[in-house]
Amino acid sequence: MNAPTPPTVLDPIDRAIVVATQSGLPLTSRPYHAIGRTLGVPADEVMRRVERMRALGLIRRIGVVPNHYAIGYTANGMTVWDVDDARVDALGDLVGALDAVSHCYRRPRHLPDWPYNLFAMVHGRSRDEADAKVREIRTILGDACRASEILYSVRILKKAGLRLAHHAGAPPAPITAV
Repeated sequence: MNAPTPPTVLDPIDRAIVVATQSGLPLTSRPYHAIGRTLGVPADEVMRRVERMRALGLIRRIGVVPNHYAIGYTANGMTVWDVDDARVDALGDLVGALDAVSHCYRRPRHLPDWPYNLFAMVHGRSRDEADAKVREIRTILGDACRASEILYSVRILKKAGLRLAHHAGAPPAPITAV
């Protein structure tokens, strides 16, 4: 068994950068410059620190998160698949690479009630379009797939990760991240 990773202490500037960006980057052509101006830190220092935190795994990723409903993708379903364990990783990579799949991952089965070990979120502009994408996945999985279901979204749930509190009036104290 691997030893736990030692925690990393964020200094006050790193913590301030996380607090300033955790709800999204400023909507400007030079977001790191805007953050730097707000925090009194040069933009190149903000970029260097963000990249260091990303490399250390303190920040998982930086990217655009579109509202799929607002751009017309209203048929959204989590597909679940019972796939041969010996082939699930390789086949999951193929499924995850499809344009209509926003995320794809392996999960443990919970037998006897839940036999599914591969999950893939599929998006379409209609149920017919999403169903066609599901058929495409079934073709990729072939005889390695024993069963599947599609669980269509019926409402939007707010998704948010950890948010650090902003400390008014004083520089943020260091935090420990694991």
